[in-house]
Amino acid sequence: MSVQPSAPSSPPAPKILIVDDTPLNIRLLEAVLVPRGYTVVPATSGPQALELVAQDPPDLILLDILMPGMDGHEVCRRLRDDPATRLLPVVMITASGDQEKLKAIEAGADDFIPKPFNQAELLARVKSLLRIKAYHDTIEAQAAELAEWAHTLEARVHEQVAELERVGRLRRYLSPQLAELVVSSGDETLLQNHRRQIAVVFCDLRGFTGFAETAEPEEVMGVLDEYHRAMGPLVSRFEGTVGHFAGDGLMVFFNDPLPCPDPAERAVRMALAMRECMDELSTAWRKRGHELGFGVGISLGYATLGQIGFEGRYDYGAIGSVVNLAARLCDEARTGQVLVSQRVYAMIEELVETEPLSDFTLKGFVKPVPAWNVIGLPAPHSG
Repeated sequence: MSVQPSAPSSPPAPKILIVDDTPLNIRLLEAVLVPRGYTVVPATSGPQALELVAQDPPDLILLDILMPGMDGHEVCRRLRDDPATRLLPVVMITASGDQEKLKAIEAGADDFIPKPFNQAELLARVKSLLRIKAYHDTIEAQAAELAEWAHTLEARVHEQVAELERVGRLRRYLSPQLAELVVSSGDETLLQNHRRQIAVVFCDLRGFTGFAETAEPEEVMGVLDEYHRAMGPLVSRFEGTVGHFAGDGLMVFFNDPLPCPDPAERAVRMALAMRECMDELSTAWRKRGHELGFGVGISLGYATLGQIGFEGRYDYGAIGSVVNLAARLCDEARTGQVLVSQRVYAMIEELVETEPLSDFTLKGFVKPVPAWNVIGLPAPHSG
């Protein structure tokens, strides 16, 4: 069974309010207007006309001037004093001469129809004024729509600016993916203080202190810029969280603020990718006379995490012995070494090639600390 499209609904018939204290005059005007498709509403006095206009404004008013009590001039003046009806078309019906017409203009009338009225002239004037009113209504509707669009656009711009500010703030320490996820979810409770197991990576440049003391400041800044440009994309690629960076020192952790199933593995894989990238950078630096190496320390354990700082400048940090252990292992790492703690080794021993090292006596740790150096990923077996 085919469904026929419904015909578009026709606009409602224009409504004309006829105000005259003589019922015969109202009936004569109705006889002309109603057959032409107009809806006619009668009023026999000025006060009644104003009440009807307030209840349901018409599209046009045919207003007799000479009425007892409130005449047509006063009705028209009151209509013009009200912002809601200031532009409502009003046609005065008068049997008087030019003096009455002048008073009607001063009262705010838009047009005149003499008594006895000519039917063709009446219809022409009504049609002309209704067409002007339709144009005005269209313009008003468009202006209101534009104002609503502007208001909506302004609200959206405010929302987007606020979202960009939140994303920008979060991107200082989260990967772009995590920052956008936190903002899109609207759940910043993820960043409130809590306790969780994380894998922590510390890395820095070997020989940087001596280099910074002897090189020109511009040269130091250039090396740091190249270093951070190389490390930053790798942190984002492995979806790490930046704890802090200062000079050549960089701290990254995994499994927070959003959990991941393999924090130790991600930490090690990121460290190996960093080491590979730093091999290329170090080669380029040596050609410029800069002997700079790269070392990494990685640990796994529980820490307290959350936002640290003050309004306008927050960082997201981790506090606990797991952080200190990664930092101390980083201090012990020689150029090219990626040192991991015992817990990290237990999680990744089947994934990478390692070599055991002698236990380290580390500041802040009572017992000697075992550590392993990650040589690299195992070579693929040839078939």
